[in-house]
Amino acid sequence: MQSALWVSKTGLTAQDTKMTTIANNLANVNTTGFKRDRVNFNDLFYQTQRQPGAMADQENELPSGLQLGTGVRVSGTQKVFTVGEILTTGQPLDMAIMGNGFFQVEQANGDFAFTRDGQFYRNADGLMVTSEGMPMTPAIEIPEEALSVTIGSDGIVSAQMAGDAEAQELGQITLVNFTNPAGLEAIGNNLYRETAGSGVALEGIPGDGALGDLKQGFLEGANVNVVEEMVEMISTQRAYEMNAKVVSSSDDMLKYLNQVL
Repeated sequence: MQSALWVSKTGLTAQDTKMTTIANNLANVNTTGFKRDRVNFNDLFYQTQRQPGAMADQENELPSGLQLGTGVRVSGTQKVFTVGEILTTGQPLDMAIMGNGFFQVEQANGDFAFTRDGQFYRNADGLMVTSEGMPMTPAIEIPEEALSVTIGSDGIVSAQMAGDAEAQELGQITLVNFTNPAGLEAIGNNLYRETAGSGVALEGIPGDGALGDLKQGFLEGANVNVVEEMVEMISTQRAYEMNAKVVSSSDDMLKYLNQVL
């Protein structure tokens, strides 16, 4: 009975972790480029009291064993990098990646970070930056005399200058991809950091190979399905209640023994 208490305790802890993950998914339902998390579970080690296939006697083998599980643990959380809903904004510096890939930005310490959030701005120096002021890499500078900016599906940035008949090319936006995007480390502000699990960043031109095209004037919304998350939340709540019921039942059994013996 004490074993049942500890097993149900691991279940309560695991379901609490899953509920926290669901809460974070729902909290970011309107976050641009957000990717939902899912929780993975593993069962814990087993106490083997009778080995399956052991010899019952000199001629016969046991068809089954006696193994008691010790509970469950959260093995990890995984980002699901499916494409979210594409939202129309009409802003010239907004971009949605139609497929795989990440924008690359430079942090204040000089390290690179990666994002699916294509909401960029022009700072005082004319550079395309994120909402946190981090410049895009490679840097794209938009001159003051630019009347309009056009971003092609292949990442070519051009601008119509005052007094010029033809548009002037300003630079090339590149995307990066990873062998295992789920291995990226989420660091907040819609940014990810490269890890040994993700592999090295592979840079390329939008639309080339496995990289997606760019779509100007659009943004990628969160890939959170509210109905799916609500169903998961109900399921998690019921699983938590059942584990709590095991704790209560084990406590009643121990109480009975204390009263009788």
